Amino acid sequence: MTGLDNDTLELDSPLAPLCHHLQPLDTINGFKVRPGFYDYNGAWALPNGISFTVHSQGAVSCEILLYHRMETEPYAVIPVPDCYRIGHVFSIFIFGLDVEEFEYAFRLDGPYDPEKGLLFRKDNILIDPYAKAITGQSTWGRSANSKGYRARVVRNNFYWGAESPSRMPFDELIIYEMHVRGFTKMARDVTAPGTFKGILEKIPYLKDLGVNAIELMPIFEFDELMDRRTVDGRKLLNYWGYSTVSFFAPNTSYSSAVEYNREGLELKQLVKALHDNGMEVILDVVFNHTAEGDEKGPVFSFKGFDNNIYYMLTPEGYYYNFSGCGNTMNCNHPIVQRMIVDCLRYWVETYRIDGFRFDLASILGRNEDGSPMEHPPLVKALAFDPILGNTKLIAEAWDAGGLYQVGDFSDLRRWSEWNGRYRDDIREFLKGGLWCAGAAAQRIIGSPDLYDPQTRGKNASVNFITCHDGFTLYDLYAYNTKHNEANGWNNTDGSNDNRSWNCGVEGDTADPAIITLRKRMIRNACLVLMCSRGIPMFLAGDEFCNTQYGNNNPYCQDNEISWLDWDMLEKNQDVYLFFRFMIHFRRRHASIRGTCRPNRYGLPEVSLHSETPWDSSYNADTKVIGIMYAGYDDINRTDDIIYIAVNAFWESVTITLPALPDHLCWHVAANTGDAGRTMYHPPAALESDAFLAGARSSAVFVAL
Repeated sequence: MTGLDNDTLELDSPLAPLCHHLQPLDTINGFKVRPGFYDYNGAWALPNGISFTVHSQGAVSCEILLYHRMETEPYAVIPVPDCYRIGHVFSIFIFGLDVEEFEYAFRLDGPYDPEKGLLFRKDNILIDPYAKAITGQSTWGRSANSKGYRARVVRNNFYWGAESPSRMPFDELIIYEMHVRGFTKMARDVTAPGTFKGILEKIPYLKDLGVNAIELMPIFEFDELMDRRTVDGRKLLNYWGYSTVSFFAPNTSYSSAVEYNREGLELKQLVKALHDNGMEVILDVVFNHTAEGDEKGPVFSFKGFDNNIYYMLTPEGYYYNFSGCGNTMNCNHPIVQRMIVDCLRYWVETYRIDGFRFDLASILGRNEDGSPMEHPPLVKALAFDPILGNTKLIAEAWDAGGLYQVGDFSDLRRWSEWNGRYRDDIREFLKGGLWCAGAAAQRIIGSPDLYDPQTRGKNASVNFITCHDGFTLYDLYAYNTKHNEANGWNNTDGSNDNRSWNCGVEGDTADPAIITLRKRMIRNACLVLMCSRGIPMFLAGDEFCNTQYGNNNPYCQDNEISWLDWDMLEKNQDVYLFFRFMIHFRRRHASIRGTCRPNRYGLPEVSLHSETPWDSSYNADTKVIGIMYAGYDDINRTDDIIYIAVNAFWESVTITLPALPDHLCWHVAANTGDAGRTMYHPPAALESDAFLAGARSSAVFVAL
């Protein structure tokens, strides 16, 4: 019965051994109470009641509000006695509460002085910062609570069976970034489109494709109705979800059924199924800001507990906005630092999450006054936390305040980075920017100019050409400029630095020559990505030419602009098959990943070439990049020698491959410049070391 939920007590609760010894000490408003468990933040369910614990340095009083499910007015208000407060912690155990029958919130009173960052008001209804579930929006796009958020107590009794934590080596990862709703909303072969269950039903597809790590865009509870607008008759929502309401709670509208007090059950089933099929789960987490916004934003959690602690404030009490979203979390304050560590521990312990990608991670390294820190305590704490010891940590190493730290986010080997330089340099070279050849070659071999292998290892760079933020891979070669008019900002939003090329016509076309060229460019990008040192990542749908119609910032588009069009899979099956081929090719060749020991022929592990072997004097006239990897694969007990040739020139170029030992010869495994056949399995032998690289093409060769 692995992976099933049941009605038993959460036996894994650390409080379970104490539950039978608790006796009431007081009665408040008809409820028997006693002090709660001060070391356990949030609400914890035991057979005879619930322990509630919150903390606030500025509050002078705390009340717990109990609501019947979905009601707007509390049926009980229970003040926490002052004698139940230790330090800044309010904790109370309320006997006789059944987790199925109530929702809860808090009211805190204290000084109100916005210039000092104090926003205490007795009428603020606040959700628990450690709440494990938030009510009110279990149905996507529809709010059920008219007076704000409430929290639920969640039973943590999912049975994982004999599953062991995943320890997949970082170098083996092939990351597939997806939006939970958009991935299956238009999929006809799933029973619950747009949900965690929908992804679960697509696991056979993911397994066939060959990816082994799924990176989910934000799944922490967020309000998709926040900032909703109507533009040209189309309803726009907070679709992406980069505006957290509660860090410990999964987004309930991503479940296919309402999970009263078992929120997260369907997500756990998905994680377990992915693990059972050899895939890890990485969460895109947003600790840089919250949905409470700036001075004009609502007060529903952190602002009402300790606004001047949880957020970076100016001396006048205004919000620093390094996130571009109104506020900035004060991540290196000890209280906030502890909450973030507690949160990630919770997701690893309770949901078995394998890794985290930190949105605008440079904010994690800012001091309380906003200045960058040389050795941020939070970044170090996450790297050395024992519970997170096997967890992948990936930084988006920049923020909206202009701090760009690609290659310099952390000197700790535990951290990897989204390599924005890889995206930019590879895009530039592939579209014909010959001047960028030297930089592109560095990106392909793992960006050693950015990440010193001696200190950062070989897995610091997460390589990507596309992600959720920007053009899809098809749009990268179908549009010269962004087309974000549907977002309602007069096309002023989204990046202008796309390094894209429309191949001759802006947008859709029926011209077969242009369609052929676009597909070749997409294959080039795929081949280069899968043959690059570092960790490859690509955007869901790129493998079958999914389009966003030129919109490079569809954060608000809950419609066919953002949803994957699965009809394109059949239409572009040839591109899909190429992606699948290159993914499995990478997985078979350890020399690409850099996990081989030295080869038997004395060849360097990595070498750079151009049209001529061993010539790496790249300049503005360099048309072809050549990369050779050479090592001995202990698993397959053979030398593994691979050569990649990338011709960014608009004409064919004859190149010469490096000479091999006498008994070996080069075999072509993939060639995007071959109009009739782009994949060769088994590889096809070359008659000589000379090879005609087609215009704007790439190829990979194997020494056999």
